[in-house]
Order: sequence, then C-alpha cells, then structure tokens
Amino acid sequence: MEIRTEKREGGAIVYPAGRIDTAAAPALEQELNSLIATGIRRVILDFSNVPYISSGGLRVLLATAKKLRGSGESFALCSLNPEVTKIMTLAGFTTIFTIYSSEGEAIARW
Repeated sequence: MEIRTEKREGGAIVYPAGRIDTAAAPALEQELNSLIATGIRRVILDFSNVPYISSGGLRVLLATAKKLRGSGESFALCSLNPEVTKIMTLAGFTTIFTIYSSEGEAIARW
C-alpha cells in the first residue's frame, strides 16, 4: 500500500492506495498519528484507490476517530467503493464514521 498526504486548509487529506490489510494497517496508523502529533485536527481519508480493508484497518480508523472527537476536530472518509462500503456496513462502521461520496463533498463540509 502507498500513502500520499496533502495538507490544506488547516487539515489533511490522506490518499491510501492498495489493500489496507493487517500488513499495511500499521503504515496507515503511523501516517495518521504523525499528522495528529503535528497538530492536524481535521483529516479526510480518500478511499478512491482502496479495494479492500481488513479488521486491522478498521481498528486504525476507529482509533483515529477516537482521537479526533473534540470541538474543531473532524475525521471523515470519502469515495468508498462498493466492496469497502459493504465491509463498513457489515462491521457497523457506517454509523460511526462520517462518510462522503466524494472528496469535494467532504472538503465542502470541513
């Protein structure tokens, strides 16, 4: 999995590419934790290039969401494909996370 991050408007958009499985989840967690440690309090994860997410990846998302629950903080997902949407739904995560259909919609709600 590759991870690209763009900082903008006081936040960051993270673009993982590839499967977020048990082997890749720690790299995503490290990237998200690094952003939070530098003071970034608004994060969007763009899933347009993520075909699959495992329970390890879901754990990373949940841990990040818990860290960004305060006033002025936000954590959102966007551009999920049908397979990832199915996994999120089965895990009950569609009620936990704010999910947008596109990056533009997610940014507009920042």
